[in-house]
Amino acid sequence: MNQNIYVIGAARTDFKRNLKKEGRTLQDVIVEVGRDAIANAGLMPTDVQAGIVGNFAAGLYTRQLHLGSLLIGIDDSLRGIPTLHTEAACASGSVGVLNASLWIAAGLHDVVLVVGAEQQKTMSPAEGADVLAAAADWNVERSQYGEHMMPKMFARVADLYAQRYGLTEKQLSTVVLKNFSHAQLNPMAQMRDAGMTIERAMTACDSNPRFAPPLKISDCSQISDGAAAVVLVSEKFVRDPARAMKLLGFGHTTDALQLDRKSVPEFPMARKAAEQAYAMAHKSPRDLHAAEVHDCFSISELVAYEALGWADRGQAAALLESGATTLPRLRQAVGVGTNPAFSMPVNTGGGLIADGHPVGATGVRQVVEMFQQVCGEAGQRQVDGAETVMTFNMGGSFTTSVAMIWGKG
Repeated sequence: MNQNIYVIGAARTDFKRNLKKEGRTLQDVIVEVGRDAIANAGLMPTDVQAGIVGNFAAGLYTRQLHLGSLLIGIDDSLRGIPTLHTEAACASGSVGVLNASLWIAAGLHDVVLVVGAEQQKTMSPAEGADVLAAAADWNVERSQYGEHMMPKMFARVADLYAQRYGLTEKQLSTVVLKNFSHAQLNPMAQMRDAGMTIERAMTACDSNPRFAPPLKISDCSQISDGAAAVVLVSEKFVRDPARAMKLLGFGHTTDALQLDRKSVPEFPMARKAAEQAYAMAHKSPRDLHAAEVHDCFSISELVAYEALGWADRGQAAALLESGATTLPRLRQAVGVGTNPAFSMPVNTGGGLIADGHPVGATGVRQVVEMFQQVCGEAGQRQVDGAETVMTFNMGGSFTTSVAMIWGKG
């Protein structure tokens, strides 16, 4: 990278919101969160030189596309800047962050605003599930898996993982309990008031059906409305190094679209993205103090532990059970180890399972969460000494993988 890249401002919405019930639109939250991020950075709209909107399926959920142009609603001074819309399924937001970073690294722009957003609560859950299925090979896999295609595909991942390495109901449910417990400390999390116990997470019932065995509703990420934004800048715009997070390294890979064409559950293209990020950052997995990973389903968090090099093959559950990936203050309540060999809390805000998953916003929201951790602004969920952190955002069935390592400015 020719120029260093920093995040100096961030904002997000409350993922509990229902935009349709509020009488608000996707454009409204893009403008809202964009303004908030610019103000959080201590900048004026006139400082912004380019903009990106990460979004997966606004054309299907809301019949609105041409999303880069919506940034102009933030302030009339933004008329004339270059904007674009990035789409890579659930990785749409992180691809937006990465593109903005490349613009800055190349010296094209010094200040880029990235907003990730999605409005999903515009249709029935069944209709919404079919929209989400567009993240996979709809023409082939829809007939193979049927309705609620994505949960069933990740159930297949869980089955294959269990056949190779072993996997228990309690281990999947511990991921769920950990992330719900983290969300209770996050005032913006969708499920902050929901509560969760290991018994509830493990029990299939009318309110928690096992509709994609072995996965239950509780193993799934949320249907969410929301937006998140970050302001990325070159070094010349870093006025307070104590409130800046530097991009140290990244990796971006793409695998075949169909799940059956991938190596499951190893997902070597996800591993390749992580290795690229570690190499560029000159860091190793044990250098990380906290991380955000793509837990669209409980099994995907465990798979990520191994793909990112945090655990050996088949040892993801052991890492979880050690307590290393749980906030220290919550380890006893979650029922994991209280004295792990190392500590690296994962999904400190609740992850997709409990913080929420407005698809296009997720990759940006991960960066917002890590920015707050690095700057010491995460409140009750603050990780002590969080100086080197990682985000891993994935689209489809580990089709697009974006790994980014961040450090103190």
